[in-house]
Amino acid sequence: MTVVRSTLPEEALGVTGTALQETLVDLLGLSLIGKQAHWNVVGPRFRSIHLQLDEVVAAARDHSDTVAERAAALGVPPDGRPETIAATLALPGAKDGWLRDTEAVELMVSALETAIGRLRERIEATEKADPVTQDLLISVTADLEKQRWMFEAENHPR
Repeated sequence: MTVVRSTLPEEALGVTGTALQETLVDLLGLSLIGKQAHWNVVGPRFRSIHLQLDEVVAAARDHSDTVAERAAALGVPPDGRPETIAATLALPGAKDGWLRDTEAVELMVSALETAIGRLRERIEATEKADPVTQDLLISVTADLEKQRWMFEAENHPR
């Protein structure tokens, strides 16, 4: 069943739809990783990291909504079901139990770096297929790079 017809040619739609779906999974996964760390972080920098984790979670959730709506606007049904996230997430996850503040920061730097690397591949893939989606992915990447920088600065030796 096709509810929304795409304005993109079929080949471009395939590239773009894949890029948007993979980005949606990464963003939803990033929000879950961030929340898991948020609930379990401990240590002397608990409060600042706890609050910063909420910032990255909010950003990931906001971006995931924008990405999903872009997919829907192109006629690609977004799939954010838990089983889809569990089966396809490629970001590093949190260990079970409490996370030292330094571990939480390292986890977020790693997860953000992985998501950014994957986004950069999709930016390249969508350059010709759909510059509008490419622009969206560029803005998501810029925001995630800012979040990564903030976490990385937390572990800088003083």
